[in-house]
Amino acid sequence: MTWNWQNSNWPNFRWDAAQIAAAEERFLVGAGIGLGAVKHLGEDERNQLMVEAMSGEALTTSAIEGEILNRASVQSSIQHQLGLVADKRRITPAEQGIAEMMVDLYRSSTEPVSDGMLFRWHRMVTAGRIDLVDIGRFRTSAEPMQVVSGPMGAERVHFDAPPSSQVPSEMNRFIAWFNRTSPNRMETQSADSLPAITRAGIAHLYFESIHPFEDGNGRIGRALAEKALAQSFGLPALTGLATTILAHRKSYYEALEIANKEIEIAEWLAWFAEIALEAQHLTIAQVEFLIAKTRLLDRLRGQINNRQQKALLRMMKEGPDGFKGGLSAGNYATVTGASPATTTRDLVDLVEKGVLIRTGERKHARYAVNLAAEN
Repeated sequence: MTWNWQNSNWPNFRWDAAQIAAAEERFLVGAGIGLGAVKHLGEDERNQLMVEAMSGEALTTSAIEGEILNRASVQSSIQHQLGLVADKRRITPAEQGIAEMMVDLYRSSTEPVSDGMLFRWHRMVTAGRIDLVDIGRFRTSAEPMQVVSGPMGAERVHFDAPPSSQVPSEMNRFIAWFNRTSPNRMETQSADSLPAITRAGIAHLYFESIHPFEDGNGRIGRALAEKALAQSFGLPALTGLATTILAHRKSYYEALEIANKEIEIAEWLAWFAEIALEAQHLTIAQVEFLIAKTRLLDRLRGQINNRQQKALLRMMKEGPDGFKGGLSAGNYATVTGASPATTTRDLVDLVEKGVLIRTGERKHARYAVNLAAEN
């Protein structure tokens, strides 16, 4: 089996830019819409969006690797690092580490990549690990670095990375490429600069092909793709790639496995472009949800009681989709502590005010927030 890094043309990837030109244009248009929408958010909503984006990526990029973390703990760590109000709870090293990396990624998103930055991220994503030899540095083991699956004795090798002895030189070349292709808006644009999706897609594949660390390559590689997208519009931002990749995890690994064998990467970039656009769509939907939520709550100020407000805030905490299956009378009573009769009156009132939309009858009645209600 020959891998891409063994090709005589490595790392000169080939692709047809025309194949994803439409996707690149849609992404830039979407970026403008997203950034414009964020300007309509107040400071509290912007902070909420930032924390939700970072914690969402932290949780999902870890989940892709099979590591399940506590959302509240990750959010608390992020809030603390950002100087926002945070509760005091026990946070594991893994939760603290990935939260730190997301905050660092966000704050340094427009800065060039360096060995020091990657080593810092590696120390963060491996926080609490005692089974690794090389933490905060490139791998040094003489053993092959392989991506395998299957039971012992019947393993399937999905990828064989370059030997550790080649990693420093490969990473020097990767870092130079990443910084050279950046669309730096503070200086004259380099002739080597690449469109947003193309650069992010290549960056992720290129980094994963080197697999420079003993562990944590997937999380750092996805962070680099996020960094590349943020640099395309010159502002700190997270597109939400990991959240979308998790929803397509099987095809993600399949696409990477195919791309790891070739220098021709048009198929990989086409797959990555769809992921980037889907992630951007979800992020814009979250911003629009926060705007609609703020407007709705402003309209209702003084018109609803504390129980109703508490229930609405709890529903909205679930995001644009609300409670799975819709809010029931039982859910309302649990959230607010209201009696059955009071629950019925409150819900009827919210429906009459146009705040909730009801489907079903009696015990089967379910309620959803009407964010399209007149302001």
